[in-house]
Amino acid sequence: MTGTTIPREDHGRAPDAPLRRKPTINDVAQLAGVSFGTVSRVLNNAPDVSASTRERVRRVIEDIGYRRNRAATALVTSRSTSIGILSDGSPRFGPVGTLMALENVARNKGYATTVISVQKPYEESVQGALDSLDDTGVGGIIVIAPLVEMAAAVWNASCRLPLEMIAAGASSTPNVFTYSENQELGARLATQHLIDLGHTDIAHFAGSMDWFDGRVRKRGWEAALRDAGLKPGLCVEGDWSPRWAYETALQLVREARIPQAIFAASDHTALGLIRAFAENGVRVPDDVSVIGFDDIEGSDYFLPPLTTVRQGFTGLALMSMEVLIGAMEGRDVDRTPIAPALVVRDSTKPATS
Repeated sequence: MTGTTIPREDHGRAPDAPLRRKPTINDVAQLAGVSFGTVSRVLNNAPDVSASTRERVRRVIEDIGYRRNRAATALVTSRSTSIGILSDGSPRFGPVGTLMALENVARNKGYATTVISVQKPYEESVQGALDSLDDTGVGGIIVIAPLVEMAAAVWNASCRLPLEMIAAGASSTPNVFTYSENQELGARLATQHLIDLGHTDIAHFAGSMDWFDGRVRKRGWEAALRDAGLKPGLCVEGDWSPRWAYETALQLVREARIPQAIFAASDHTALGLIRAFAENGVRVPDDVSVIGFDDIEGSDYFLPPLTTVRQGFTGLALMSMEVLIGAMEGRDVDRTPIAPALVVRDSTKPATS
């Protein structure tokens, strides 16, 4: 190839050395011996470019360090290359895992992200956050809404952009479409696993009913027992924390009310109750089987290693992003919730006669 060589930026240049300009799309086209339009089609993954040409353009892009100007692309194509993410700022495993996965997936798809967290009162903060994201020029917004109260504010808000809400088991409205992992199915899988092991007295250490996640996991537990002809056992509602689970399990020990098996609404909940049992001579799984939900990092190193339900945050983020981008582009996308997976380890075992 011939033509002007565009050097990479030299961050180690002398203070008085002239600045080297950033390479442009025209530089890529000149060095690759193709038109501006061909480079644009390569950047946008258009199908009407030969494999050899596509490889040549990409090699030039890498060699000269060309970086796409998102603002310019948006002006030329009239399509935003940025997506807004609205979160309640929860430090819990599910919302944090979802946020991180969404940011990674968006970046891999060529989209920048702008993240805003909101706080109570949601009726005020949600509308203000949606307006702020609109002002930044995002093309669509994804709301991570674990709390029922926050979701209500989103449903009542006004937004001219495509607006998607990740909320387990929640229904779409004309203005807000929803997507989620099928957590009710995950709870069914957990409960059915205990049923298949022969347990009939299956308790539930539930999450908060202020959360969609807590509601659908409880619903899945109840449905699996009902379908098996079993009566739901003990159900106690908590705040997802190990401390609450620990203190509640201690009370069960004091009252001699240990069930055959427990479905814990989160792995952190399972961690707390397992410690309480261990400190009081109640053996897991010999005396009581315990299954969690989430498959947090390190759950395979619990004592014993925890049987749990794995949430697929990357898969959730991929599909959520596909759904939003489809709405931004005016095309239909399959919105079938992704399914979680049962992970069997050592904290559950067959019931003893």
